[in-house]
Amino acid sequence: MSNSLSIAAVTAALRTLLFSHLHVDTPDVSVTTLPLDKARGRDATNHQLNLFLFQVGHNASLRNMDFPQRTKSGESGLPPLALRLAYLLTPYAPADDDVESHKLLGKAMNVLHDHPLLGSEELRTALPGNDLHLQAERVRITPDTLTMEDLSKLWTTFQTQYRVSVVYLVSVVLIESTRPWRTPLPVLRPVLEVQPNLVPPYPMLDALTPPLLQASARLGDTLVLTGANLAGPSVGVRFSHPLWREPVTRPAADVTASQLTVSIPADAAAWPAGTYAVSAVITGADGTEHITPALPLTLAPRITSLTPNPVARGPGDEVTLTVAFEPRARPEQRVALLLGGRELPAPARATAVDSIAFTALGVPAGDHFVRLRVDGVDSLLIDRSVTPPVFDPTQRVTVT
Repeated sequence: MSNSLSIAAVTAALRTLLFSHLHVDTPDVSVTTLPLDKARGRDATNHQLNLFLFQVGHNASLRNMDFPQRTKSGESGLPPLALRLAYLLTPYAPADDDVESHKLLGKAMNVLHDHPLLGSEELRTALPGNDLHLQAERVRITPDTLTMEDLSKLWTTFQTQYRVSVVYLVSVVLIESTRPWRTPLPVLRPVLEVQPNLVPPYPMLDALTPPLLQASARLGDTLVLTGANLAGPSVGVRFSHPLWREPVTRPAADVTASQLTVSIPADAAAWPAGTYAVSAVITGADGTEHITPALPLTLAPRITSLTPNPVARGPGDEVTLTVAFEPRARPEQRVALLLGGRELPAPARATAVDSIAFTALGVPAGDHFVRLRVDGVDSLLIDRSVTPPVFDPTQRVTVT
């Protein structure tokens, strides 16, 4: 791994490599590392090769990888910063002679072709204080291709005229994180614990069952919760709802190690319809609470009346049906009436209500079953108290 001088060390090593080979045939050559708009002076009369670092990117394959020589079993730390450097090579010649500049570019490309790797000694002497030569990965030089559009955008950014250039990628440069590694003490004596069965050693809920195996519960229902290690000196059931600021804990009944029951109060004002998160809370003799992971529970609205029923159609086969229900629908809840196969959104309301008038057009005459949907939870249309199950006749409206 290496320190933060690595980027500068690569630039310096490339400049030294190119200059040491180019000045043999072109004694007046200079190798610069300047932005494109400042690379060539107005009065320059010599050969020049500009090496411009125009992009520093991440090496995706090594970005999140720990290296074996730095990380031992049980240790952890931030992976190194893995970089790839993109350079633009641009030649210049006296009097802007393109033939001479092309000769210089060909020689520079030949140098980099013959030196695809930056050697350890080249990196060590390139810049005092850098330790890039110590990293395990080799620093490779590979040619790359930019589209003409990307090249023109690059030159336009610096507001200077385009000159023939080539792109090279240098990778990988690994800069070690300065944050300390976590190195716990080695294990003195391993301890092996064997769990004789698949039952977890901590309280856990497996299922939450409303009465009659319905899809949702309703106000006043008693729920059956099953799981493991549910017994304790004090056991409760915690309910959470998005519209509540704080969860509510209800006392559990009929508690055993694998099962308990809890009742939902018939409080139409405090308990809104919708989806709840339900957890068992087991409090030990020392007051320590053990809370199980939550299971979802949907609390369905209950339609208490449909008026008028039957309902007569008006002009355009319009019908207006008032639905009374519990619990109350709060202003922020989404409410709709499902009439047959149609969804009728409820009008906006400023306060919590327990009845809403719905208007629909083009309703055909006949019997239609209705469902009330609050925050995605439908009233229970199927009556499972009889065998076989039937549709609840109290949720049927006759249109005349």
